[in-house]
Amino acid sequence: MDLKDNRLLLVVVFALFFSWLLAFPFEGQVLYAIANYHGVLTQSYVLGAMVAHFVGLITCGFIIKRMQMAKKLILFSIVFCAAATGVFLCPPSFLWTVALFSAAFWVGACVAAWGFYFKECTSKGGRIRAMADCLIYSNLLMIFQNMTAIHISPQIGLCLSITVLVAAFLFALRLPKQGAEEAPPVYRQKAIPVSTFGTLAFLCLFIVIITINSGLMYQVVNPAFAHMRLLTSWYWAVPYIAALFIMRNLSGKTNRAYILYVAIAMIGFSFIMFLLLGRSWQDYLIVNTLMLGAFGVYDLFWWSILGEMFEHDQNPAQIMGIGLAANVLGILLGGLIGNAISAVSGQIQNHTLLALSVVCVTLIMLPPLHNQLTKLLKGHVYLITLLETPIQEQTERIKELNIIEKLTETENKVAFLLIQGKTYKVIADELFVSENTIRSHVKSIYTKAGVTSKIELIYLILKPPYSPS
Repeated sequence: MDLKDNRLLLVVVFALFFSWLLAFPFEGQVLYAIANYHGVLTQSYVLGAMVAHFVGLITCGFIIKRMQMAKKLILFSIVFCAAATGVFLCPPSFLWTVALFSAAFWVGACVAAWGFYFKECTSKGGRIRAMADCLIYSNLLMIFQNMTAIHISPQIGLCLSITVLVAAFLFALRLPKQGAEEAPPVYRQKAIPVSTFGTLAFLCLFIVIITINSGLMYQVVNPAFAHMRLLTSWYWAVPYIAALFIMRNLSGKTNRAYILYVAIAMIGFSFIMFLLLGRSWQDYLIVNTLMLGAFGVYDLFWWSILGEMFEHDQNPAQIMGIGLAANVLGILLGGLIGNAISAVSGQIQNHTLLALSVVCVTLIMLPPLHNQLTKLLKGHVYLITLLETPIQEQTERIKELNIIEKLTETENKVAFLLIQGKTYKVIADELFVSENTIRSHVKSIYTKAGVTSKIELIYLILKPPYSPS
């Protein structure tokens, strides 16, 4: 089976399995529908499932070391989750709690183990599109399961979720057992490299903070529009899917770094609209479109970043597990904080202030995060795309902007090395000068070019030439 076939199989297995995760244990509408049918409160179920899912994501990377082990875990997890879902066809009992929490743990481990296939079945430059496809199709399948459970029958929706898992198992049987370049156990790394770990830790902190707003959405925004079940059951994920589709198909020269800032502004604006507007269907469309569209941009951002980090570590399950655990932790914290605020004051203004505070913090964190990621992942499309531009074209663009004439010979050398993603230390070593000297040159370059950072300098070079209308 070639890379293209493996990529298709990767998307199919993930979409089927992940759609069940979104529809059932992870704040899923199928779970809510079956619980409401029996008059069972869901808050403790959802909280416990999130904690179990978090533990599963973290644990997997320390247990699964090779693709062959990953495949066995994925197959076992799918079978276990199908059986656990079947328990909910029976009347409520203690078995519900055991089945849900156990399934949430194993699905967490399964998603982390899937990182081996994400790495093996995709090319380095094609992971962002592969990840977008996985998220798009899983959300479409989730909508289908949700609508069935809400508008037809909770039991039928539950059976549909089990059917989805059976299909995932049949396709997962065809997954390769071993990667083409998988090393023997004796040569495999035991831990994430220090250089990667620092960047991963910063990324995870960013994910935790920004996804607090996702938790607030689940606990505050969604319940406010619960009376419009016909609309919310399907439109909830539509802006998310649309954002993924747009980001997937953007031109390679589009500077996605600036789109991240737009997405943060969309999150803040959506909470302001939630505060100011009413609870009509038009208001729901505005709030949900802004919020879920932004979440789509950011989910694809960190999912694809995690995929590119695979190149710096030999255990992708560890990278994937830790990164997605940060996502779950942020949602969990957001939900707990949202519930606490509701219990104390119950005022929407307080939730909005918290959401806007999160937006401000993420705005502060984004530039240093961008710089950290650029050092490690110089070719990622969400980061600086200049490295994909031929040197000759870079030179021509700089000449068009009349920058070269303003710079000294040394500053020209520093500028070319700088926009190629090299650090001050590397540039200093190449030019046989101190780092402080390089900093002085860079400051002069920014002043003459009329910019304040490397990102602005590169964007100045990358942006299309002005053409009069």
